[in-house]
Amino acid sequence: MIKVLFVCHGNICRSTMAQSVFQYMVNKAGVSDRFEIDSAATSTEEIGNPPHHGTVAELRKHNIPLIPHRARQITKADEERFDYLIGMDTANIRNMRRIVGDSDKIYKLMSFADLEKDVADPWYTGDFSETYADVKLGCEKLLEKLKEE
Repeated sequence: MIKVLFVCHGNICRSTMAQSVFQYMVNKAGVSDRFEIDSAATSTEEIGNPPHHGTVAELRKHNIPLIPHRARQITKADEERFDYLIGMDTANIRNMRRIVGDSDKIYKLMSFADLEKDVADPWYTGDFSETYADVKLGCEKLLEKLKEE
């Protein structure tokens, strides 16, 4: 079982989108029995809140089912439980290391697409389509890599 945790600042926009997109992709590929997928935040600001309405609307546009989820904060125990801790941007990575320590399980999502860029943050831009494009590309490349394991 490959355990993947997607992480962003609040766990209501990017990481929940990545969780739903990646789950959809593994289901479609017929390999869902090989994966455990979740998401979390680096902050406590949105704890208990559902995914942002913009994330929900963007997933609907692409016919991707929303994974029922309530925002939670990443913990040190997550570093032990998950094989991949995948942050959406450089600030997330820094905060993940502050919370779980300097782990070799921490990656930035776009690094799987050989890109140094951050996943666009719709909290500031309002552009959930741009975020979806980044998440989709990163998740496609991540799945390609993990299917080889």
